[in-house]
Amino acid sequence: MKTTLLVPALNEIEGMKAIMPKIKKEWCDQIIVIDGGSTDGTAEWARENGYFVFVQKRKGLRHAFDEALPYIKGDVVITFSPDGNSIPELIPPLIEKMKEGHDMVIVSRYLERAKSDDDDAITGFGNWFFTKTMNVLFGSNYTDAMVMFRAYKTNLIYDLDIHKDETYNFVEKLFFTKVGWEPVLSARAAKRELKLAEIPGDEPPRLGGVRKLQIIRWGAAYLTQIIQTLFWK
Repeated sequence: MKTTLLVPALNEIEGMKAIMPKIKKEWCDQIIVIDGGSTDGTAEWARENGYFVFVQKRKGLRHAFDEALPYIKGDVVITFSPDGNSIPELIPPLIEKMKEGHDMVIVSRYLERAKSDDDDAITGFGNWFFTKTMNVLFGSNYTDAMVMFRAYKTNLIYDLDIHKDETYNFVEKLFFTKVGWEPVLSARAAKRELKLAEIPGDEPPRLGGVRKLQIIRWGAAYLTQIIQTLFWK
């Protein structure tokens, strides 16, 4: 099983310097840093330290991932935030869990004793609400359906139409925003009754940079996407 670590970054020089050296390159077969047009030296630092850097053309987190698809060599993709929210040492146990035959494994901030130090009252409630909604609608058992830090089979991106613009066009136009693909990935995987699992993992506070959440727009868009999944085949 070959793994590709996707590391999207936009002006995350402080986090990159602190987090990326903790990732042992032998953990994954491939590491791709996807730069969103940083102006703080993030891309330059990554190149200088031997990482393959791809600069995305269209703005938005989902475009970071879908534009990187032609470069992915792994059977399994791991999406990882370099801003401090994702703990590097959880990459090996995440891979080991995937080797048990799961289609997707999520690093849950709310499983067992795990916690998020980056949540506030609004984001904490939102993550609970969206996760609970998916569980009710699709019979899943998620504790954290929204987090970026997860591993999944690369073919799910295509099987679940995660890479297609049509999956997002309606909500992005309706709410004037760009969204990530984690919520729709979680919802569609649950509807398909794929083999899903979680491991516990804390979410430390972010390191530097600017928090990029658009709470109201993203919240409305994600709820709409979850409901849309009811009618997706």
